[in-house]
Amino acid sequence: MKRLISLTLAATLLSGCATAPLQQAAVETPTAFAGQTTPGVRAPTPVGTWWLVFNDDALNGLMARAMEKNNDIKLAYARLDQAQALLGASRADLWPQLGASYNGSHGANPVLNNGSTKPGTTHTLGADLSYEVDLFGRLRAAAGAASFDAQSNEALLRDTQLLVQARVAESYFALRALDEDRAIVSDTLTAYRGSLSVTQRRFQEGDVAELDVARLQTEVASTEAASAALDQQRAQVAHALAVLLGEPASTFDFGVAQWASQPWASAVPVIPAGIPADVLHRRPDVASAEASLYAAQRRVGIAKAAWFPTLSLTANGGYASGDLDTLFKDAARTWSLTGILSQAIFDGGRRRAGVDYAKGGLDAAFAQYRQAGLVAFADVEDQLSDLTYLKQQQASQDQAVEAATRAFNMSQSRYTNGSSSQLEVLDAQRQLLTIRRQALRVRAAQYQSTVGLIRALGGGWSA
Repeated sequence: MKRLISLTLAATLLSGCATAPLQQAAVETPTAFAGQTTPGVRAPTPVGTWWLVFNDDALNGLMARAMEKNNDIKLAYARLDQAQALLGASRADLWPQLGASYNGSHGANPVLNNGSTKPGTTHTLGADLSYEVDLFGRLRAAAGAASFDAQSNEALLRDTQLLVQARVAESYFALRALDEDRAIVSDTLTAYRGSLSVTQRRFQEGDVAELDVARLQTEVASTEAASAALDQQRAQVAHALAVLLGEPASTFDFGVAQWASQPWASAVPVIPAGIPADVLHRRPDVASAEASLYAAQRRVGIAKAAWFPTLSLTANGGYASGDLDTLFKDAARTWSLTGILSQAIFDGGRRRAGVDYAKGGLDAAFAQYRQAGLVAFADVEDQLSDLTYLKQQQASQDQAVEAATRAFNMSQSRYTNGSSSQLEVLDAQRQLLTIRRQALRVRAAQYQSTVGLIRALGGGWSA
């Protein structure tokens, strides 16, 4: 009796170890983000369609195509289906298993052939019922682990969707920036070519030296090379965007549009970072790591349950007869009920190794969860600091563009009046081109970092 009570108590404790919720792994959560310029508050902006903040129909269309056709998302869906199927199989083990069978055999069977040893045909029809009593919570723990595995895969699906969405937006803004960069270079190239044509004519008339022609030819050739490099970059970004949309790069065509014509071009959307604790609840990669942590805890319980006996109940019943006419007679009825209690005595350390392996998996899952939380906070801080410093750069770049434009206009005026050389004009024009392109890169980086911040926040910024 005492042994029975001890086993029952052990079963209760082990079952609790296998199924009780694990206290959430401690992740040191700051009260506010260091790079946030405004107090952290919970903003009521919906999560899931964050790209609508840019109010761009073209971007909205790209997102819809990516969500429908992207193959990484389809792969994540398939893995989620597999995890849910495994969950169904684990839950099925908690229920009795029922099967039916018919067997026809030919041979000597004195019992069923009225004592005759002459060969005859035996017909057997029966049903089998088996059930493993989950005394120590092993089956429940297995179902729980499978459930958390499915939750982890569901979170990974959301993480994949968010990553694809962010990459689509980043590629879109990169294309628009390249379109504007190409326009800037094209305008400068047109001006260089016009100056070269005039200078060549003046050289033929003997008004200028051949050195002036050579200088302009150099500027035209180098600017043409820069234009071709931009065309190459745009093609590569467009091809990458096609892959994100699940479309062939060879047939993908995305139109050119000027930066200034975009609905978001006037100002970069301001995204509130909110409260750091909310990020842990929104980030799908953190949610996946947390679910994996719970699954690993359940597997420790499964491994520990191997130290205790298993109880299996089997029952079968049916009919057996040497003649089909008498198969369903009462005399042909058969049945049996069996209970098997089994316990491993010696296994060479297999069970102990299984427990150690499961504990190692739990330690790894704990470390992965903590790492996911730290990476989440670092991602947000990176994007916040980028936006802060890019805003400062943008202010300086705007001033630089304004000053370079004035310098170029003055140099042109001085050259027309004969007060300066063509070299001064070329230097001013080259400097203006460089500064305009730098300012565009800073502006584009602000939009890229805004997308990065939204992704780091978990695809939105509401509680």
